[in-house]
Amino acid sequence: MQLDLASLQSVRSFAAAFLKSESRLHILINNAGLMMKGVTEEGYGMIFGINHLGHFLLTLLLLDRLKESGPSRVVNVASKAYEFGKIDFNCLTAHKDLAVGDTDFELFKKYSHSKLCNVLFTHELAKRLQGTDVTCYSLHPGEIKTEIGRNTGFLWRIILWPVDFLFFVDPVSGAQTTLHCALQEGIEHLSGNYFSRCALVKVEPKARDDAVAKKLWEVSGNLCGLF
Repeated sequence: MQLDLASLQSVRSFAAAFLKSESRLHILINNAGLMMKGVTEEGYGMIFGINHLGHFLLTLLLLDRLKESGPSRVVNVASKAYEFGKIDFNCLTAHKDLAVGDTDFELFKKYSHSKLCNVLFTHELAKRLQGTDVTCYSLHPGEIKTEIGRNTGFLWRIILWPVDFLFFVDPVSGAQTTLHCALQEGIEHLSGNYFSRCALVKVEPKARDDAVAKKLWEVSGNLCGLF
């Protein structure tokens, strides 16, 4: 089954095919992430569309199957970069993106905004899953040697290369917190929370703002044509 998170139609087609062929779903890990300029098939900013909106739609389309298969979990791979993020709903309405500009610094800001979306989405999802056998978690996987910056400018890559080489960990090590949230027994009561290095971490107030999380849910649902 093919899935292109830059196309909401692709997400719908994938979900329909999955639901037709698979009777159970116990773990959904929303892990795709990028930092590049451009727009999605529907005209949304590429970073916002893939890092948040595609995952949002996919999760909601599969939510009933997750409930039927409980106990089940949704794991949203965010980033510590959420600390630099904000949600500008006016910008989203005017530009179909969380920020404007395509410099490397502006792309990083968009990435940070999208990671805040991941944490807020998890916060709101947990509220809506109360009373079900489905739990959800967001996390910072750590600084990992991946190709997430492959679409950034040459200067940005030159600056990051020595940091990457000296301090970043390999993908297997970087996957441990994701696996912890997906598989660790006894953390069900921590649904909606954020983890780093396989441990619970308290997020900044903006990442647990009930009003913003609810509005992001409603706006995302409208953008996806769900509401």
